[in-house]
Amino acid sequence: MLDLRNEFIFAPVKTAYGNKEGLVTEKHLMFYESRSKHVGAVIPEPFYLDKGIRELPVQMGIDNDNKNEGLRKLTDIIHKNGAKVIAHLNHPGRMANPKLPGNYYVSSTDKACEVMGAKPERMNVEDLKKVKDLYVSAAKRAEKTGFDAIELQFGHGYLLAQFLSPKVNDRTDEYGGSFENRIKFPLEVLDVVKNSVSIPIIARISADEMIPDGIKLNEMIEFSRLLKEHGVELIHVSAGTICNTAPWYFQHMFIPKGKTWEFASKIQKDADINTIFLGQINTVEDINNLKNNFDAKYIALGRALVADEDFVGKYLGNVKDIIRPCLACAEGCLGGVKGGKGLQCLVNPKVGTDVEFKPAGKIKQIAVVGGGLAGMESAINLHKKGHRVTIFEKEKLGGQFNLAYLPPHKNSLKKLVDFYKKEIEFYNIAVVYSEPSKNDLKDFDEIVLATGSTPVIPQIKGLNNYKWAEILLQENTPKNKNVAIIGGGLIGTEVANKLLSENNNVYIFELLPQIANGMEMIEQKLTLKSLNNEKVKIFTNTMVKEINADKILFEIDGKVHEIEGIDIIVVATGMKENKTFSKDDFEVPVHYIGDALKVGKAQSAIFTGYELAANI
Repeated sequence: MLDLRNEFIFAPVKTAYGNKEGLVTEKHLMFYESRSKHVGAVIPEPFYLDKGIRELPVQMGIDNDNKNEGLRKLTDIIHKNGAKVIAHLNHPGRMANPKLPGNYYVSSTDKACEVMGAKPERMNVEDLKKVKDLYVSAAKRAEKTGFDAIELQFGHGYLLAQFLSPKVNDRTDEYGGSFENRIKFPLEVLDVVKNSVSIPIIARISADEMIPDGIKLNEMIEFSRLLKEHGVELIHVSAGTICNTAPWYFQHMFIPKGKTWEFASKIQKDADINTIFLGQINTVEDINNLKNNFDAKYIALGRALVADEDFVGKYLGNVKDIIRPCLACAEGCLGGVKGGKGLQCLVNPKVGTDVEFKPAGKIKQIAVVGGGLAGMESAINLHKKGHRVTIFEKEKLGGQFNLAYLPPHKNSLKKLVDFYKKEIEFYNIAVVYSEPSKNDLKDFDEIVLATGSTPVIPQIKGLNNYKWAEILLQENTPKNKNVAIIGGGLIGTEVANKLLSENNNVYIFELLPQIANGMEMIEQKLTLKSLNNEKVKIFTNTMVKEINADKILFEIDGKVHEIEGIDIIVVATGMKENKTFSKDDFEVPVHYIGDALKVGKAQSAIFTGYELAANI
């Protein structure tokens, strides 16, 4: 029996904090130490069972004894905080990283994933035995190095799910075809692991792969009954497959919250086994809802604990502060891992960084000019260090991020602005709602300029009457109009998506070969899918030459074309730093942060605010 001090479990989140040897690093230890102080259990990132089946080049391994010392350090540091540790064992099969030299690919099939992955070898009897041996070896090593339980991955499109899924498994032998045949190998893996260790076994499943011909709930209810019969203690219920439905796999903000909760509740009731609930659980209201309305006995938090390592402590009342919200955006967590920087977080600048934060040596009066994300992050941390801070904001706190949550499916981003406002009120930080003059700032010891950015307006003949992203505001959003958007980057495509939802005809003109450059990967894919609509016309490699009344003239491959009947022009051709003040205007130290320092995305703005505060 897995006896936890509370119902909260840190779900496995890939960190990419390791090295090419697959060893536990100091960065791993620091990350999991800070996230094990309040939860009942921690499931570290998936371990590779064989170096030839890695998902990441710097993934942690559990494949041989040279890993034992580090694994023991990991379990010790988590146990010291009072939490249990669960080893997540997974064979990716055909989803092993195709870019890693030395990787090999096996599966129930010889078909490659339609959207990623290498062509696998169809597994024979020897291959099946080798996989079972890998699981047994890893399970024994996990028990030996202090893990309290083992979680086996049966879902998310990985190897065992490649046998379970009727979409993937096209075998004609005893391991393919009927439900009874498709579950045979996964249960064989479970049985050999169960017989090799004395610690509890948890199963992670996709209750539904969210594709027409994939794994479905009715079969997973029956499978869960069998898992219980074979000795599984808990079912960790997720959804999706990394191959076909990545937004469900990552529980992205573009998918509805709560579907996985319904799955977990149904399995818990019908299969008569306790389940672990997961999926965008990132507010106090979510937890109370799960307890009161879904009979949740165990709750898994993944990115919510990345965004705020003290989430559970704050929920339990052990830490007196406001929860820093996860936006389910995947911007820093997925983007950082995919980009080779390691796990990061849009809202939490401490994640994956080495910035040292110390109390202030000398208390100073500091002015922060601009109340956007960078300015608020800086002001809050300067206050925490003991400085006396005043924010000057000419309009309203949040800056341009007040527009970020207005496009379709992005309402979760509003939580970030609300969080900062509550923090500023919680810490009683002074806010002056005006644009300061140099004279207003003359008595401060240091000045932080967080004045953001302004639109770049291209030199186009006849471009006189136009709008920018403020068109996203409800009072400004047109309906049933013909709208030309000059610029198809992040802002331009978000504006287009919003305008499309209001039944406008949209024309996007982009200089580059493709639109939506700079968007997070999942958001980009779903946004482009949404814009694949008869009411949207996209022109790439295109230069807009002239606006003439309701006509727009544009050049493609040296030929000029025109479209008439345009009602509104939106300019979204980039941003430039807004340096309202110069450092030479003051005799005290002056610092630029956020877009005023360098135009970027929300994550970089927040980080520069945090980093500066750490150094003052």
